[in-house]
Amino acid sequence: MTPMPPASWLDLSYDELSAELRALGQPAFRAGQVFSWLSRGRDFPEMTNLPLALRQSLAQARPTGGVRILTVRVSPKDGTRKYLLALCDGNIVEAVLMRYSYGCTLCLSTQVGCRMGCTFCASTLNGLVRNLSPGEMLGTVAAVNREQLELAGAGKKEERAITNLVLMGSGEPLDNYENVVKFLWLVNDARGLHISHRNISLSTCGLVEGIYSLAKSGLGVTLSISLHAPNDELRRTIMPIAKRYAISGLIDAARFYVKQTGRRVIFEYSLIRGVNDTEACAQELSKLLARLQCHVNLIPLNEVKERGMKGTAQKDAHRFRARLEELGLSATVRREMGADIEGACGQLRRSYLEQKGGECGDAAVCQSDPHGPGALA
Repeated sequence: MTPMPPASWLDLSYDELSAELRALGQPAFRAGQVFSWLSRGRDFPEMTNLPLALRQSLAQARPTGGVRILTVRVSPKDGTRKYLLALCDGNIVEAVLMRYSYGCTLCLSTQVGCRMGCTFCASTLNGLVRNLSPGEMLGTVAAVNREQLELAGAGKKEERAITNLVLMGSGEPLDNYENVVKFLWLVNDARGLHISHRNISLSTCGLVEGIYSLAKSGLGVTLSISLHAPNDELRRTIMPIAKRYAISGLIDAARFYVKQTGRRVIFEYSLIRGVNDTEACAQELSKLLARLQCHVNLIPLNEVKERGMKGTAQKDAHRFRARLEELGLSATVRREMGADIEGACGQLRRSYLEQKGGECGDAAVCQSDPHGPGALA
């Protein structure tokens, strides 16, 4: 696995940033200025309320850690925006912005690639390259948030275009636990983007120890568990992680999370035609999740050509939902968004790398970034 780049300014908490600025002889209020600029996706040349000498000193000490929007695909059907973003070591990650009646939700990645091996997912086809740092995750949110404000002709300090986050892009968040937890505190900081933890969902394929740790962390984010099957035998054919963790242990961890946080757990269930969308599966699923404070989010599979799996048709997905509700479960069918722009995890990144002839590793990709590292005038 490739190591992460050295820590950037975006990787630092407010207290860590304050300590570094104090060491440079700066007054206490400078930390708030710099933290706010960084959280808004700004580079040192744009921090116009800072002395030039300080900006030069900060730029020499470490990079901002910002990411560059490499390309955007926009769905003409629903306005979903799929981003490819370049990190400063040349690696590529994805993010998806979805518009709902209640606001804008950004789905972001926590790793470059993934090692979990789920058979329906494009993210894992080339394995795990490396973890994302807290600053790279925050930089993803800041870059898309800035783009949205600029498209809207806004950009005031107090404004925020992104209202909700889902950690459901490429990678397994609990496989990058420490960095993800730090990011969740960073993005919640009132001196920065201040996105409430109640507006953040974290999706895991079921790393049981990580679920227990997250439950004790005090974060209180919505936990989404990728279940995708009602029994161990079927789940092992879809998700290799099921060979390590039995469903019974996963359900115990979910119950613990509910008890610790008071928040219901969401079970993600990707509907694969003829595999896990049968009447028998519906009955087994209802028994498995009985008496657990939860909701089932049914997801008609976005087809990944390399996997050869087909998604359940919409009418059949709604029939499956109705059956679950008859059996006593709360369930919805997720609105299909972005299928026409390779919206599923890892699809656009894989297409990009295939066009480029392999993995992108050119650090020079950041040099043309208008929002990333740049020379000071």
